[in-house]
Amino acid sequence: MTTRPSGLILIATALGVGSISAQPAPIRGFPTDALAARAPLERAVRDRPDPARIKSYLRAMTAFPHVTGTPGSRKVAEWALARFREWGLEASIESYEAMLPMPIAQRLEIAGAKPWRARLREEVFAEDPDSRQPGIMPPYAVYGADGDVSAPIVYANYALPIDFAELERIGIDVRGKLVLARAGPHSREVKVKGATRAGAVGLIMYNDPKEDGFWIGRPYPRGPMRPPHAVERGGVRDDSKYTGDPLSPGWAAKAGSKRLPLAEAAGLPTIPVMSISYADASRLFDALEGPVVPSDAWKGALGLTYHVGPSREPVRMMVRSEWKNRPLYNVIARIPGATRPDEWVLAGNHHDAWVYGADDPVGAAATVMEAARVLSELRQTGWRPDRTLVFALWDGEEQGLLGSTEWVEDHAEALSEKAVIYLNGDNYRRGLLTASGSSLLETFTREVFRDTPDPATGKSALDVRPDRPFGLTPIGANTDYGAFIQHLGITSLHLAYRNVGRGTYHSAFDSYTYFLRFLDPDLSYGKSQAGAFAASLLRLADAPVLPWSFADAARAYRGWVAELPAGTDLGPLVAQTDALAAAAAEYEQSLARVMGLGSDALARHGEALRRINRAIYQSERTLLFPEGLPGRPWFKYPISGPSSYNGSVARTLPVLREALELKDLGLAREQAALTAAAFKRLTDRVTAIGAELDAIR
Repeated sequence: MTTRPSGLILIATALGVGSISAQPAPIRGFPTDALAARAPLERAVRDRPDPARIKSYLRAMTAFPHVTGTPGSRKVAEWALARFREWGLEASIESYEAMLPMPIAQRLEIAGAKPWRARLREEVFAEDPDSRQPGIMPPYAVYGADGDVSAPIVYANYALPIDFAELERIGIDVRGKLVLARAGPHSREVKVKGATRAGAVGLIMYNDPKEDGFWIGRPYPRGPMRPPHAVERGGVRDDSKYTGDPLSPGWAAKAGSKRLPLAEAAGLPTIPVMSISYADASRLFDALEGPVVPSDAWKGALGLTYHVGPSREPVRMMVRSEWKNRPLYNVIARIPGATRPDEWVLAGNHHDAWVYGADDPVGAAATVMEAARVLSELRQTGWRPDRTLVFALWDGEEQGLLGSTEWVEDHAEALSEKAVIYLNGDNYRRGLLTASGSSLLETFTREVFRDTPDPATGKSALDVRPDRPFGLTPIGANTDYGAFIQHLGITSLHLAYRNVGRGTYHSAFDSYTYFLRFLDPDLSYGKSQAGAFAASLLRLADAPVLPWSFADAARAYRGWVAELPAGTDLGPLVAQTDALAAAAAEYEQSLARVMGLGSDALARHGEALRRINRAIYQSERTLLFPEGLPGRPWFKYPISGPSSYNGSVARTLPVLREALELKDLGLAREQAALTAAAFKRLTDRVTAIGAELDAIR
């Protein structure tokens, strides 16, 4: 909390900083008289990330396949551990286990007059040496059921509920059939649930070139889009009940710990599931008969007529996996806080990949590591973070947020008391800086964007998006922030540069060569992203008053309530968001007065600010439903999150929204009342914090 001006002068000298602007831009959480002295720190953490170092981390962690549960995953974790220790951080590997099936055998074939068998493996390209490496696990859909079925096949577009309804309308019976579906932008688990409910005996997914193949641009290796035999691997379990190890919901999965019987695990598919290439899918389309698809929206870009089927000849689909517990290796590193060591600012990224994972996740993991290195070097100039910084590289994200969830469950008590925020990465590529997270952080994040240089233009990341007003995307449970926010209510934020131009997602061609050719050739976006991470952590570690904005949250909540479908009286809920907005406005006045007292005055009120900050960072916990959401008690955060029928991508007020959409008015009334009560708890907290601020003179 204290500014330690003599130390900052030392830092400015050590960093070679000359004159400092007389009027630096405001930074939420800091008094105006602290900004000039912090300017050299801010510049250092943005200037010091080194593209050459990021490139070296990228090469080291993509040098071999490293799927969760394999020796490659442990090797990556141990390499990262050595780097953290080399930089002087306290670091260790924390190990867990998870039930994780691995493929033993897969077959997809058609018998008859023109027998055919799917290739089910990817190409080898001379232009990409990694495509020739041994040890590439064949493409598979993890957690799909074992099975060996022969049945006619039906095309179901994206296998969404509206698609099965359309098939029923035109008289196509899916019961007892295999379903062929496009992967597209929709969650895999939604497709599995849809096919299962429709009575299908198996699901086959493929990436149509209209989404990420030759329809968009040249296929790899000539261009960045998906080549004919590249397959999108992925998890297919339903994570709307809980994330992490499917056999230990709510407790940490360690060697010898309690496990559910496999038959009692929630969300595991009951039908076999397979992911294939569009080259293999073309042969299945050739076998389809029946009517042409009902609309152009069902047509992809393959050079054939899209029929819905069924096929005249049966298709055989066989999937067999080895189901066993496998190890997870989380790397945890710390920079201890100087004055508030029991307040933890956490940042993480997963390190596991489906094969090499240069884009997903290693590029972003490398930027988180570089942020840690920069901040560790800053300590050598005299700076110490007020709060403890915790860095994590998670294992098992791809299969269901395994490593992060088990760690959160293991440390739930300490995290509930000490965790200030969780800042997440996942993957990045050149494009626009984007963010999703808790609405309390909108102003904080906007300021990070304002101060982050766009590598292409030199303007700020905020100024390069004039046609896209800044706003935080609501947060769900589709990456490692899931357990933090959805289970414990820890305020969370996700930062990443993004665009839409990648075609090797979850394939063997998400490689070092691909990344440097198409995603960030000079690592300039990696440097900028590492700087944004480091600057965010710097501010969060040292802010005398944490930069949460209750006014931002009230505005977002009010908008989400207004978007809800009609069906029940939402007046009390609207009134409570208005009460929250009023309390937030009063809080802003109290905060402005206290910040105007200046750094020296704040330093004299250290104990009071400690209580205030604790109340601020635990404020989002007041929104939790202690008994959990209906039918899925592991999820306790009702504000945004996964729908029980629409996958892991975030929906705002998901249970209330879903009840209204499904016209379950009893549940809707109950959830509206519970949500209003949650908003009142937050309002009361904001009022109490404002009163504590008013006591500071």
